[in-house]
Amino acid sequence: MKLAGVKVIDLSLFLPGPHLTMLMADHGAEVIKLEPPGEGEPVRHIGAIQAGHSVWFRNTHRGKKSICLDLKNPVELAALLALIDTADIVVEGFRPGTAERLGIDYDTVAARNPRIIYCAISAFGQTGPKRFKPAHDLAIQADSGLISLNLGADGKPAMPNMPVADMAASLMALSGILMALYRREKTGQGDYLDISMQDALLSWTPNVMGVPFTQNRAPEVKQQRSFGGGSFYNLYETADHRFLALGGSEAKFVKSLLTMLEREDLIAAASTAPGPEHEPVKQFLTTAFATKTLAQWTTLLDAIDVCWAPVRDLYEATQELHLAAHDTIHRDESGALNLNNPIRFRHEAGAPDWRLPAVGEHNDEVLGGLSTASTNHKIDKNELA
Repeated sequence: MKLAGVKVIDLSLFLPGPHLTMLMADHGAEVIKLEPPGEGEPVRHIGAIQAGHSVWFRNTHRGKKSICLDLKNPVELAALLALIDTADIVVEGFRPGTAERLGIDYDTVAARNPRIIYCAISAFGQTGPKRFKPAHDLAIQADSGLISLNLGADGKPAMPNMPVADMAASLMALSGILMALYRREKTGQGDYLDISMQDALLSWTPNVMGVPFTQNRAPEVKQQRSFGGGSFYNLYETADHRFLALGGSEAKFVKSLLTMLEREDLIAAASTAPGPEHEPVKQFLTTAFATKTLAQWTTLLDAIDVCWAPVRDLYEATQELHLAAHDTIHRDESGALNLNNPIRFRHEAGAPDWRLPAVGEHNDEVLGGLSTASTNHKIDKNELA
């Protein structure tokens, strides 16, 4: 597999770091997860349980090894540093300054292991006036302006349903780590990655930054292409109170649908930039789609060239035949369902290990016999928690 022989030390919790290190484990990396003493990784205990584990934990920690250390204990801290000496990558999600206080910051570990690739994921990054401010996904989305784009029917900001700041950080961190690995092959030198969740999130917004960047103001949300300002990028209710999405405003799709509906006179309006000119088209489509059930529209729309999809609930989506054919949702030997790795290679394909570790299960295997650099002291398993 692509990452066979790569050793990753995962010091992160919750979602961004654990998600990216799981993707690496699926493709052959040895991922060693440090869990805090006691109940371990918090997401072990959050949300629904299936086959003895939370769904959240199952889909962020498969195939990893678990160690449990108290980093306030000098012996156990030395054990972690000795382990990092043997590693390729460290991923941490501490608030800036915490790694330094613990003695596991980049400068400390790079002095011992110059080849280390050290990825620090934080809310606002390692520099700037907000660097010490605590924040999870919701606060990052709010602070970055994205919740102002997510309006309810009453025109007020609504709770977002997807942790896009977390997931953007995960994927940006993974990309950066792989770049650093590639560069290290040429230079032998490791590197330090400062991944800001806010930076990662904002990097996903080029399609909505037109008005702020060019007009120095906030956009009028409902007139923007991505938020309902266009007639062919919108949601419509059907006769049976289901919904469908028109998801493509290219000219060929506009012509195809409006010709079928015998309203070629609206093609010009539907082809303009999103905004008030689309109102007559939206009104017509609202009325038209309300005359038939979703099943009836499925038959009609699948017969023409138009970009559309039914609005499924999350359970319906998991039952969709395409996902089964593509093994997007995998049922393991325990009967539990798993979100499969989305990075698919033809050669050296990933092979997720669906097993999950107990807290500290691999202390003996991973830490036994390591030597601390400062004293050449062999670590005895009995010294560890």
